[in-house]
Amino acid sequence: MPRLGLGTWPMDDAEAERVVAEAIGLGYRLVDTAENYRNERGVGLGLKASGVAREDLFVTTKFNREWHGVDLAAEAAERALDRLGLDYLDLLLIHWPNPDHGKYVEAWQGLAQLLESGRVKAVGTSNFKPAHLDRIIDATGVVPDVNQIQLSPFTTRDASREYDAAKGIVTQSWSPIGGAGGEVRKDPLVTALAEKYGRTPGQIVLRWHLELGLAVAVKSSNAERLEQNLDVFGFELDPA
Repeated sequence: MPRLGLGTWPMDDAEAERVVAEAIGLGYRLVDTAENYRNERGVGLGLKASGVAREDLFVTTKFNREWHGVDLAAEAAERALDRLGLDYLDLLLIHWPNPDHGKYVEAWQGLAQLLESGRVKAVGTSNFKPAHLDRIIDATGVVPDVNQIQLSPFTTRDASREYDAAKGIVTQSWSPIGGAGGEVRKDPLVTALAEKYGRTPGQIVLRWHLELGLAVAVKSSNAERLEQNLDVFGFELDPA
């Protein structure tokens, strides 16, 4: 799985098609979407428009609580594949545990079975806390490949990161640069480091994630920002 990929929330189909094709042209190889985003069709069209071979791309999507069930998870996968126009998914995630609904263990059992079909190459979770992960692992013996969580320098999720690392789960950060307000990018330490390294604040924050061993899904529809976000592998931050 690529360490850095394109997030597509909150793009609609038309924007997703354009941005996905453009991002792949710039060198992105991981694209993250979800049933909730309502843009899987656009993402699929963008994947095709890119001209890059399917086997060179990594596509992640997620399904909602209505598919939390052993058999329902398989239906969720097939519906996602149809919307995306793909034959297989590289990674399928349970979008939220929805513990009040009480069915995420069954959803995980369904995902574990999907691995045998070849239609899904890897399975994981999104927004799961250690207690939720304990339950699904205890029930199935299957450890998620990825746990995607909101994570930034302002929201470091130490307990989740430590748990995931101990279990061999890849932690993938969503909203890695913070919310729309840009508070992380405006932080004095971040701006000082950006000046020191001749980089943008966003690049400094993305590099912070990578040096913690995290994967990131970062969203942008701006061509310049897309290119900047990908250009974070040619420098290192000095140890604090």
